[in-house]
Amino acid sequence: MNDPGASRKSTNSRLPPEVNRILYVRNLPFKISSEELYDIFGKYGAVYQIRLGEKTKDTRGTAFVVYEDIYDAKRAVDHLSGFNVGGRYLVVMYYQPAKFERRADAEEKKKELEELRRQVALKKAQIAAREESQT
Repeated sequence: MNDPGASRKSTNSRLPPEVNRILYVRNLPFKISSEELYDIFGKYGAVYQIRLGEKTKDTRGTAFVVYEDIYDAKRAVDHLSGFNVGGRYLVVMYYQPAKFERRADAEEKKKELEELRRQVALKKAQIAAREESQT
């Protein structure tokens, strides 16, 4: 029973349900590299993958960090939330697919609503023009 992983897991056997191996990181410096992220997050365990957000407006300054072990991910969240990198304080959260799906659904509904408003405005303009031409 000298396995350090076994003792670690037995002391933390009851993790909150949101804990998982995938972390979502926000508020990153825009010019940070994957190598720099591996250096920062690798201190807490074996990193399986890092995906930096694209340079587009929506995902700039974000990343997904995937750990090989859930307990390493938990330690990273515990230690790196609020960590200052390049003058910015990191926001490190567990990835929760349901929240991302809801956000995507909300954005899609917002676009649909904008399109409907545009169509209504166009229809009103057509009706007004028709009424004006009849008088």
